[in-house]
Formats: sequence, structure tokens, C-alpha cells
Amino acid sequence: MDVYYSVFLLSIFWQGCHGIMWSLAPNTQKCLKEELHANVLVAGEYEVVEAPGQRVDYIVRDSKGHILSQKDSINKGKFTFVTETYDTFEVCFISKVPPERRGVSQEVFLNIKVGFEAKNYEGIGEAAKLKPMELELKRLEDLSEAIVQDFTLMRKREEEMRDTNESTNNRVLFFSIFSMVCLLGLATWQVLYLRRYFKAKKLIE
Repeated sequence: MDVYYSVFLLSIFWQGCHGIMWSLAPNTQKCLKEELHANVLVAGEYEVVEAPGQRVDYIVRDSKGHILSQKDSINKGKFTFVTETYDTFEVCFISKVPPERRGVSQEVFLNIKVGFEAKNYEGIGEAAKLKPMELELKRLEDLSEAIVQDFTLMRKREEEMRDTNESTNNRVLFFSIFSMVCLLGLATWQVLYLRRYFKAKKLIE
């Protein structure tokens, strides 16, 4: 079975939902991959155009192969999961056609919401009996928290990269000093050796 991978940006929280549509060839699979923070809610909605005698399965898993959501013979539905750690996650759609049939391509539509956009604010408002203004303030508060968390992670990554660069520079400096000392030592040994050799041959006094 042929495998096709493509990158799907999910980590920019304030851009809202992300929808994508593609044509899935018979007996192939396509996976959408993205890195996500820990404790992030992800909600997806999919729809597959039916084809007689064919079926499409989907599976959601992390980089370690842990299955977060899975379903066979899909047509239309939803899935949700919460990330436990910072990791790379992928959503794969797999086309399966019997050998005796000549398959056709199927259109697949996928709409994914990440972070605060994946929350059902209508349900939250009804459960907490919030007014429309209060519900909008709640949504803006969650948006602000998501942006702050994103900038915090960016700052942490910057600090890690800076520490790595400083550590690499120090190692290169120590290696350069060590190399110079070795070269100077080797040069001194060669001079002393040649001097003893020439004295032994009585070529110099």
C-alpha cells in the first residue's frame, strides 16, 4: 500500500478551525501530521464520499504508535482527544479495495479544531447559564491563555536553543585549544628529536 504524508498546521490557535479536502486514491493512505503541546484538546470532523465496494478507515496516533482514536468503514463522523505530552500526532485515512474490484478515488473532507476552538462554548454557556457577553468573555479569556502558552513555549525553545549554541561554542573552543596544545607539543618534540639526531650524526654541535 502506498503511503502519502503531508504537513497540516494545527498549532496556531488563534486562526480558528482548519478544513482540508483531498482525493484519496484506491488502496492508499494519507496522513496529516503536526506537533502539539501537552494538554491540548483536539476535535475533528470528517466526511468521506461513498464508493460501492470500497471502504475507508481512519486512525489517530502519536509518534510512539499509541492509538488515540480509530474507526473502520467510516462515512461521516467526529473524533476528539486530549494530548498528554508534547509530541507529533498524525491522523491517517486508509482506503481499502478488494483485489477483484477496480477502485476509484474518494473525496475526503477533514475539519480540525485545536485548543480553545475545539471547546463547545454553546454547551459551556448552557451548563453554566452564561449570558452571551459572558460567554464571549470566556472565549476571549481562553484565547488569551492559549496565546500566552504559545509564547511561553516559544521562549522556552529559544532558551534551549541558546543553551545548546553556547554549549556547542564552548566545546568547539576547548577542542581548538586542545588541538593547538597537541600541535605545539608535537612541533617541540620534532625539534628536539631532530636536534638529537643531527648531534648523533655529528652534523651539528
